[in-house]
Amino acid sequence: MNIQSLGHVVIKVRSRERAEKFYSEILGIPMVARFDPGMAFFSLGNHHDFAVVEVGDDAEPPPAKALGLAHVAFKIGESIEELREAKAHLESHGIEVKPIDHEVTQSLYFEDPDGNPLEIYIDASDSWKQDPSRVAQYRPLDL
Repeated sequence: MNIQSLGHVVIKVRSRERAEKFYSEILGIPMVARFDPGMAFFSLGNHHDFAVVEVGDDAEPPPAKALGLAHVAFKIGESIEELREAKAHLESHGIEVKPIDHEVTQSLYFEDPDGNPLEIYIDASDSWKQDPSRVAQYRPLDL
């Protein structure tokens, strides 16, 4: 077996409609299809790269120490200005962000309306090509 690439990620949400608005209107990811009951598919250039599945308003959040997905990351560009603009955009929608410098990327961490952890980032360095361990850097980022 030879895995060629990551195909797509599907996350659980309480409301497909609310998730559609968040991911398409606030994050700007084009929605390409719906599947009833309760799924929406988004594309970043592939047939679908990301999807949400509605599990209902009574869904409990997973415990902090539960196994499962830690976060989903979306690349937004390569310039610090793009990250600053994204921070201002998210904050204008009342979304609290945490800026982090990972050396090879610079990131904003935040949550969707259901508490699913997300990251948007810019590529900041190709130092990982010479030393792959450079991807494990973590320090606050002042934006």
